[in-house]
Amino acid sequence: MKNKIFTSESVTEGHPDKVCDQISDAILDAILKEDDNARVACETLATTGLVLISGEISTNTYVDFTSIVRDTIREIGYDRAKIGFDADTCSVLSAIKEQSPDIAMGVNRYKEGNVDEFDSFGAGDQGMMFGYATDETKSLMPMPIDLAHKLARQLAKVRKENVLEYLRPDGKTQISIEYENDKPKRIENVVVSTQHRADVPIEQLREEVKREVIDKIIPQNMVDKDTKYWINPTGRFVMGGPMADTGLTGRKIIVDSYGGFSRHGGGAFSGKDPTKVDRSASYYARYIAKNIVAAGLAKKCELGLAYAIGVTRPISIYVNTFGTGLLKDEDLANIINENFDARPGAIIKNLKLFRPIYKQVASYGHFGRDDLDLPWEKTDKVEKLKTYLK
Repeated sequence: MKNKIFTSESVTEGHPDKVCDQISDAILDAILKEDDNARVACETLATTGLVLISGEISTNTYVDFTSIVRDTIREIGYDRAKIGFDADTCSVLSAIKEQSPDIAMGVNRYKEGNVDEFDSFGAGDQGMMFGYATDETKSLMPMPIDLAHKLARQLAKVRKENVLEYLRPDGKTQISIEYENDKPKRIENVVVSTQHRADVPIEQLREEVKREVIDKIIPQNMVDKDTKYWINPTGRFVMGGPMADTGLTGRKIIVDSYGGFSRHGGGAFSGKDPTKVDRSASYYARYIAKNIVAAGLAKKCELGLAYAIGVTRPISIYVNTFGTGLLKDEDLANIINENFDARPGAIIKNLKLFRPIYKQVASYGHFGRDDLDLPWEKTDKVEKLKTYLK
Protein backbone atom coordinates (compact mmCIF):
# COMPACT_ATOMS: atom_id res chain seq x y z
CA MET A 1 0.00 0.00 0.00
CA LYS A 2 1.52 3.33 -1.05
CA ASN A 3 -0.82 6.22 -0.27
CA LYS A 4 -4.10 6.50 1.59
CA ILE A 5 -6.01 9.19 3.45
CA PHE A 6 -7.49 8.38 6.84
CA THR A 7 -9.89 10.59 8.81
CA SER A 8 -10.82 10.67 12.50
CA GLU A 9 -13.06 13.01 14.48
CA SER A 10 -13.43 14.17 18.05
CA VAL A 11 -16.05 16.22 19.90
CA THR A 12 -15.90 18.68 22.77
CA GLU A 13 -17.33 18.09 26.23
CA GLY A 14 -20.36 20.20 25.26
CA HIS A 15 -21.45 17.85 22.48
CA PRO A 16 -24.83 16.41 23.56
CA ASP A 17 -23.65 12.79 23.49
CA LYS A 18 -20.57 13.71 25.52
CA VAL A 19 -22.73 15.60 28.02
CA CYS A 20 -24.52 12.31 28.62
CA ASP A 21 -21.29 10.31 28.89
CA GLN A 22 -19.98 12.72 31.50
CA ILE A 23 -23.19 12.60 33.53
CA SER A 24 -23.19 8.79 33.51
CA ASP A 25 -19.55 8.62 34.58
CA ALA A 26 -20.00 11.37 37.19
CA ILE A 27 -22.72 9.24 38.78
CA LEU A 28 -20.47 6.17 38.59
CA ASP A 29 -17.58 8.06 40.23
CA ALA A 30 -19.80 9.39 43.02
CA ILE A 31 -20.98 5.87 43.84
CA LEU A 32 -17.53 4.25 43.64
CA LYS A 33 -16.15 6.93 45.95
CA GLU A 34 -18.37 5.57 48.73
CA ASP A 35 -18.99 1.96 47.66
CA ASP A 36 -16.29 0.13 45.71
CA ASN A 37 -18.47 -2.97 45.50
CA ALA A 38 -21.29 -1.23 43.66
CA ARG A 39 -22.71 -2.41 40.35
CA VAL A 40 -23.50 0.45 37.98
CA ALA A 41 -24.87 0.64 34.45
CA CYS A 42 -26.08 4.21 34.09
CA GLU A 43 -27.54 5.59 30.85
CA THR A 44 -28.36 9.25 30.24
CA LEU A 45 -30.52 11.04 27.68
CA ALA A 46 -30.45 14.82 27.24
CA THR A 47 -32.74 16.93 25.09
CA THR A 48 -34.22 20.44 25.22
CA GLY A 49 -34.66 21.30 28.90
CA LEU A 50 -34.56 17.68 30.04
CA VAL A 51 -32.12 15.09 31.36
CA LEU A 52 -33.31 11.51 31.92
CA ILE A 53 -31.07 9.06 33.77
CA SER A 54 -31.88 5.37 33.68
CA GLY A 55 -30.18 2.01 34.04
CA GLU A 56 -29.37 -0.50 36.74
CA ILE A 57 -27.54 0.38 39.96
CA SER A 58 -27.00 -1.78 43.05
CA THR A 59 -25.19 -0.03 45.90
CA ASN A 60 -25.13 0.40 49.67
CA THR A 61 -24.59 4.15 49.44
CA TYR A 62 -26.74 7.13 48.48
CA VAL A 63 -25.84 9.81 45.99
CA ASP A 64 -27.86 12.83 44.92
CA PHE A 65 -28.41 12.13 41.23
CA THR A 66 -30.02 15.50 40.54
CA SER A 67 -27.16 17.50 42.03
CA ILE A 68 -24.58 15.44 40.13
CA VAL A 69 -26.43 16.04 36.86
CA ARG A 70 -26.67 19.79 37.43
CA ASP A 71 -23.07 20.16 38.60
CA THR A 72 -21.78 18.27 35.57
CA ILE A 73 -23.79 20.34 33.11
CA ARG A 74 -22.69 23.57 34.80
CA GLU A 75 -19.04 22.53 34.73
CA ILE A 76 -19.28 21.86 31.00
CA GLY A 77 -20.54 25.41 30.47
CA TYR A 78 -24.30 25.15 29.96
CA ASP A 79 -25.24 27.63 32.65
CA ARG A 80 -27.87 29.88 31.07
CA ALA A 81 -30.89 29.37 28.90
CA LYS A 82 -29.81 31.74 26.14
CA ILE A 83 -27.03 29.36 25.05
CA GLY A 84 -29.54 26.54 24.76
CA PHE A 85 -29.32 24.65 28.05
CA ASP A 86 -29.29 25.65 31.70
CA ALA A 87 -27.98 23.43 34.49
CA ASP A 88 -30.17 25.12 37.08
CA THR A 89 -33.51 25.09 35.27
CA CYS A 90 -33.51 21.88 33.19
CA SER A 91 -35.72 19.02 34.39
CA VAL A 92 -33.94 15.97 35.78
CA LEU A 93 -35.82 12.67 35.78
CA SER A 94 -34.60 9.33 37.17
CA ALA A 95 -35.66 5.83 36.19
CA ILE A 96 -32.95 3.84 37.98
CA LYS A 97 -33.56 0.25 39.04
CA GLU A 98 -31.42 -2.50 40.60
CA GLN A 99 -29.05 -4.72 38.64
CA SER A 100 -30.55 -7.97 37.42
CA PRO A 101 -29.82 -10.80 39.91
CA ASP A 102 -29.03 -13.05 36.94
CA ILE A 103 -26.17 -10.76 35.90
CA ALA A 104 -24.96 -10.47 39.49
CA MET A 105 -24.89 -14.26 39.70
CA GLY A 106 -22.69 -14.38 36.60
CA VAL A 107 -20.16 -11.98 38.08
CA ASN A 108 -19.94 -13.71 41.47
CA ARG A 109 -20.84 -17.28 40.59
CA TYR A 110 -17.69 -19.03 41.82
CA LYS A 111 -17.63 -17.82 45.42
CA GLU A 112 -17.93 -21.34 46.90
CA GLY A 113 -14.93 -23.47 47.71
CA ASN A 114 -11.21 -22.86 48.02
CA VAL A 115 -10.45 -21.16 44.72
CA ASP A 116 -8.18 -18.40 43.45
CA GLU A 117 -9.72 -15.01 44.23
CA PHE A 118 -9.85 -14.16 40.53
CA ASP A 119 -11.51 -17.46 39.64
CA SER A 120 -14.44 -16.43 41.82
CA PHE A 121 -15.13 -13.43 39.59
CA GLY A 122 -16.80 -13.99 36.24
CA ALA A 123 -17.17 -11.63 33.30
CA GLY A 124 -20.20 -9.36 33.58
CA ASP A 125 -21.23 -10.00 29.98
CA GLN A 126 -20.25 -11.73 26.79
CA GLY A 127 -18.59 -9.90 23.93
CA MET A 128 -15.31 -8.99 22.29
CA MET A 129 -13.11 -6.04 23.16
CA PHE A 130 -10.19 -4.60 21.21
CA GLY A 131 -7.09 -2.64 22.10
CA TYR A 132 -4.64 -0.95 19.77
CA ALA A 133 -1.30 0.82 19.77
CA THR A 134 0.99 2.22 17.08
CA ASP A 135 4.38 3.90 17.19
CA GLU A 136 3.36 6.79 14.92
CA THR A 137 2.84 9.17 17.88
CA LYS A 138 4.41 9.62 21.33
CA SER A 139 1.13 8.52 22.90
CA LEU A 140 1.24 5.34 20.78
CA MET A 141 -2.11 6.34 19.30
CA PRO A 142 -3.05 6.76 15.63
CA MET A 143 -2.18 10.30 14.56
CA PRO A 144 -5.64 11.27 13.20
CA ILE A 145 -7.50 10.65 16.49
CA ASP A 146 -4.57 11.96 18.55
CA LEU A 147 -4.67 15.33 16.76
CA ALA A 148 -8.49 15.45 16.63
CA HIS A 149 -8.66 15.09 20.42
CA LYS A 150 -5.99 17.74 20.95
CA LEU A 151 -7.90 20.15 18.69
CA ALA A 152 -11.11 19.53 20.65
CA ARG A 153 -9.34 20.11 23.96
CA GLN A 154 -7.79 23.31 22.64
CA LEU A 155 -11.20 24.48 21.44
CA ALA A 156 -12.57 24.01 24.96
CA LYS A 157 -9.52 25.66 26.51
CA VAL A 158 -9.80 28.91 24.55
CA ARG A 159 -13.51 29.04 25.40
CA LYS A 160 -13.05 28.47 29.12
CA GLU A 161 -10.12 30.87 29.38
CA ASN A 162 -12.07 33.54 27.44
CA VAL A 163 -9.44 33.75 24.72
CA LEU A 164 -12.38 33.45 22.33
CA GLU A 165 -15.18 34.51 24.65
CA TYR A 166 -17.89 34.15 22.02
CA LEU A 167 -17.51 30.37 21.76
CA ARG A 168 -20.09 28.03 23.27
CA PRO A 169 -19.66 24.47 24.64
CA ASP A 170 -20.69 22.36 21.62
CA GLY A 171 -18.10 21.57 18.99
CA LYS A 172 -16.51 18.96 16.71
CA THR A 173 -13.08 18.50 15.16
CA GLN A 174 -11.84 16.30 12.34
CA ILE A 175 -8.47 15.51 10.77
CA SER A 176 -7.62 13.78 7.50
CA ILE A 177 -4.03 12.56 7.19
CA GLU A 178 -2.32 11.24 4.10
CA TYR A 179 -0.23 8.12 4.70
CA GLU A 180 2.65 7.05 2.49
CA ASN A 181 3.96 3.50 2.89
CA ASP A 182 1.85 3.23 6.06
CA LYS A 183 3.44 6.30 7.71
CA PRO A 184 1.82 9.73 8.28
CA LYS A 185 3.08 12.08 5.58
CA ARG A 186 0.93 15.23 5.52
CA ILE A 187 -2.36 16.72 6.66
CA GLU A 188 -4.93 16.71 3.90
CA ASN A 189 -7.60 18.75 5.70
CA VAL A 190 -8.78 20.03 9.07
CA VAL A 191 -12.42 20.54 10.03
CA VAL A 192 -13.54 22.51 13.10
CA SER A 193 -17.19 23.26 13.85
CA THR A 194 -17.88 25.25 16.98
CA GLN A 195 -20.99 26.68 18.58
CA HIS A 196 -20.79 30.46 18.92
CA ARG A 197 -22.57 33.61 19.98
CA ALA A 198 -25.03 34.85 17.35
CA ASP A 199 -23.43 38.23 16.70
CA VAL A 200 -19.85 37.18 15.94
CA PRO A 201 -18.91 37.68 12.26
CA ILE A 202 -18.05 34.38 10.58
CA GLU A 203 -14.87 35.89 9.09
CA GLN A 204 -13.63 36.79 12.58
CA LEU A 205 -14.49 33.36 13.98
CA ARG A 206 -12.70 31.55 11.17
CA GLU A 207 -9.58 33.68 11.47
CA GLU A 208 -9.36 33.40 15.24
CA VAL A 209 -10.17 29.67 15.44
CA LYS A 210 -7.46 29.06 12.86
CA ARG A 211 -4.95 31.10 14.87
CA GLU A 212 -5.86 30.11 18.44
CA VAL A 213 -6.92 26.50 17.93
CA ILE A 214 -5.64 24.92 14.74
CA ASP A 215 -2.23 26.62 14.51
CA LYS A 216 -1.54 25.84 18.19
CA ILE A 217 -1.99 22.10 17.66
CA ILE A 218 -1.26 21.08 14.08
CA PRO A 219 2.40 20.18 13.34
CA GLN A 220 3.51 22.72 10.78
CA ASN A 221 5.88 20.28 9.12
CA MET A 222 2.82 18.27 8.05
CA VAL A 223 1.03 21.23 6.46
CA ASP A 224 1.54 22.25 2.85
CA LYS A 225 -0.06 24.49 0.24
CA ASP A 226 -2.70 21.86 -0.51
CA THR A 227 -3.89 21.45 3.11
CA LYS A 228 -7.51 22.62 3.39
CA TYR A 229 -9.24 24.17 6.39
CA TRP A 230 -12.99 24.00 6.97
CA ILE A 231 -14.06 26.14 9.94
CA ASN A 232 -17.82 26.25 10.56
CA PRO A 233 -18.47 25.31 6.92
CA THR A 234 -22.19 26.20 7.01
CA GLY A 235 -21.38 29.70 8.28
CA ARG A 236 -23.56 29.48 11.41
CA PHE A 237 -23.61 27.27 14.51
CA VAL A 238 -25.57 29.15 17.16
CA MET A 239 -28.02 26.51 18.34
CA GLY A 240 -26.09 23.60 19.81
CA GLY A 241 -25.92 21.11 22.66
CA PRO A 242 -28.99 19.15 23.79
CA MET A 243 -31.29 21.85 22.39
CA ALA A 244 -30.10 21.10 18.85
CA ASP A 245 -29.54 17.33 19.16
CA THR A 246 -30.68 14.71 21.62
CA GLY A 247 -27.70 13.24 23.45
CA LEU A 248 -27.28 9.63 24.55
CA THR A 249 -24.68 7.82 26.61
CA GLY A 250 -22.43 5.54 24.58
CA ARG A 251 -23.00 6.96 21.13
CA LYS A 252 -19.42 8.10 20.53
CA ILE A 253 -17.59 4.78 20.83
CA ILE A 254 -15.21 5.48 17.94
CA VAL A 255 -14.33 8.91 19.34
CA ASP A 256 -13.73 7.21 22.70
CA SER A 257 -11.34 4.62 21.27
CA TYR A 258 -9.12 4.81 18.17
CA GLY A 259 -10.97 6.97 15.68
CA GLY A 260 -11.84 4.02 13.45
CA PHE A 261 -8.21 2.95 13.06
CA SER A 262 -8.83 -0.31 14.90
CA ARG A 263 -11.68 -2.78 15.20
CA HIS A 264 -14.27 -2.14 17.89
CA GLY A 265 -16.34 -4.73 19.72
CA GLY A 266 -19.33 -2.39 19.83
CA GLY A 267 -19.66 -1.92 23.58
CA ALA A 268 -19.62 1.58 25.04
CA PHE A 269 -17.57 2.51 28.11
CA SER A 270 -19.30 5.31 30.01
CA GLY A 271 -21.64 4.66 32.91
CA LYS A 272 -20.39 1.10 33.44
CA ASP A 273 -18.53 -0.13 36.52
CA PRO A 274 -15.40 -2.24 35.81
CA THR A 275 -17.16 -5.60 36.24
CA LYS A 276 -18.49 -4.86 32.75
CA VAL A 277 -15.78 -6.15 30.43
CA ASP A 278 -16.97 -3.70 27.78
CA ARG A 279 -14.99 -1.23 29.84
CA SER A 280 -12.33 -3.07 31.83
CA ALA A 281 -11.25 -5.53 29.13
CA SER A 282 -11.05 -2.74 26.54
CA TYR A 283 -8.75 -0.86 28.88
CA TYR A 284 -6.67 -3.98 29.45
CA ALA A 285 -6.44 -4.73 25.74
CA ARG A 286 -5.03 -1.23 25.22
CA TYR A 287 -2.60 -1.81 28.10
CA ILE A 288 -1.31 -5.03 26.51
CA ALA A 289 -1.08 -3.60 22.99
CA LYS A 290 0.71 -0.48 24.24
CA ASN A 291 3.29 -2.49 26.15
CA ILE A 292 3.91 -4.71 23.11
CA VAL A 293 4.61 -1.66 20.92
CA ALA A 294 6.54 0.25 23.61
CA ALA A 295 8.79 -2.79 24.06
CA GLY A 296 9.60 -2.79 20.36
CA LEU A 297 8.02 -6.18 19.64
CA ALA A 298 5.91 -4.57 16.91
CA LYS A 299 5.34 -1.17 15.32
CA LYS A 300 1.61 -1.59 15.73
CA CYS A 301 -0.54 -4.11 17.52
CA GLU A 302 -4.24 -4.87 17.65
CA LEU A 303 -5.41 -7.14 20.44
CA GLY A 304 -8.83 -8.74 20.83
CA LEU A 305 -10.24 -10.38 23.97
CA ALA A 306 -13.52 -12.34 23.98
CA TYR A 307 -15.54 -13.28 27.05
CA ALA A 308 -18.59 -15.28 28.07
CA ILE A 309 -20.79 -14.09 30.93
CA GLY A 310 -19.86 -15.71 34.22
CA VAL A 311 -16.65 -17.25 32.81
CA THR A 312 -13.45 -16.02 34.40
CA ARG A 313 -10.93 -16.35 31.58
CA PRO A 314 -11.10 -14.96 28.03
CA ILE A 315 -12.49 -17.55 25.65
CA SER A 316 -10.22 -16.29 22.87
CA ILE A 317 -7.25 -13.96 22.37
CA TYR A 318 -6.55 -12.38 18.99
CA VAL A 319 -3.27 -10.68 18.04
CA ASN A 320 -2.51 -8.84 14.80
CA THR A 321 0.68 -6.85 14.26
CA PHE A 322 -0.04 -6.25 10.56
CA GLY A 323 3.32 -7.64 9.49
CA THR A 324 5.28 -5.29 11.78
CA GLY A 325 6.04 -7.78 14.56
CA LEU A 326 9.54 -9.03 15.30
CA LEU A 327 7.90 -12.25 16.45
CA LYS A 328 5.03 -14.23 14.96
CA ASP A 329 1.55 -13.20 16.09
CA GLU A 330 0.92 -16.68 17.53
CA ASP A 331 4.14 -16.39 19.57
CA LEU A 332 3.02 -12.99 20.85
CA ALA A 333 -0.28 -14.56 21.91
CA ASN A 334 1.66 -17.08 24.02
CA ILE A 335 3.80 -14.29 25.50
CA ILE A 336 0.65 -12.36 26.40
CA ASN A 337 -0.80 -15.43 28.13
CA GLU A 338 2.40 -15.78 30.15
CA ASN A 339 2.66 -12.14 31.23
CA PHE A 340 -0.85 -10.67 31.37
CA ASP A 341 -3.79 -11.92 33.44
CA ALA A 342 -6.97 -11.02 31.53
CA ARG A 343 -9.42 -12.46 34.05
CA PRO A 344 -11.88 -9.67 34.96
CA GLY A 345 -11.03 -9.82 38.66
CA ALA A 346 -7.31 -9.61 37.93
CA ILE A 347 -7.79 -6.70 35.51
CA ILE A 348 -9.75 -4.76 38.12
CA LYS A 349 -7.19 -5.40 40.85
CA ASN A 350 -4.06 -4.84 38.77
CA LEU A 351 -5.33 -1.61 37.18
CA LYS A 352 -7.11 -0.53 40.42
CA LEU A 353 -10.35 0.10 38.55
CA PHE A 354 -12.75 0.26 41.50
CA ARG A 355 -11.91 3.95 41.93
CA PRO A 356 -13.68 7.19 40.89
CA ILE A 357 -11.47 7.80 37.84
CA TYR A 358 -13.97 7.70 35.00
CA LYS A 359 -15.54 11.12 34.52
CA GLN A 360 -12.14 12.52 33.47
CA VAL A 361 -12.04 10.23 30.42
CA ALA A 362 -15.68 10.70 29.43
CA SER A 363 -14.55 13.41 27.00
CA TYR A 364 -11.47 13.72 24.76
CA GLY A 365 -10.79 9.98 24.64
CA HIS A 366 -10.07 7.12 27.01
CA PHE A 367 -6.66 6.29 25.51
CA GLY A 368 -3.40 8.09 24.81
CA ARG A 369 -4.10 10.83 27.34
CA ASP A 370 -0.88 12.69 28.12
CA ASP A 371 -2.78 14.98 30.50
CA LEU A 372 -3.92 12.20 32.85
CA ASP A 373 -2.29 9.43 34.89
CA LEU A 374 -4.28 6.41 33.72
CA PRO A 375 -3.33 2.87 34.83
CA TRP A 376 -4.03 1.31 31.44
CA GLU A 377 -1.60 3.74 29.79
CA LYS A 378 1.39 2.58 31.84
CA THR A 379 4.23 0.72 30.12
CA ASP A 380 5.46 -1.20 33.16
CA LYS A 381 5.79 -4.52 31.32
CA VAL A 382 8.27 -3.23 28.74
CA GLU A 383 11.50 -4.53 30.29
CA LYS A 384 10.05 -8.00 30.78
CA LEU A 385 8.74 -8.11 27.20
CA LYS A 386 12.08 -7.00 25.78
CA THR A 387 13.64 -10.21 27.11
CA TYR A 388 11.77 -12.16 24.44
CA LEU A 389 13.83 -10.41 21.76
CA LYS A 390 17.12 -11.79 23.08
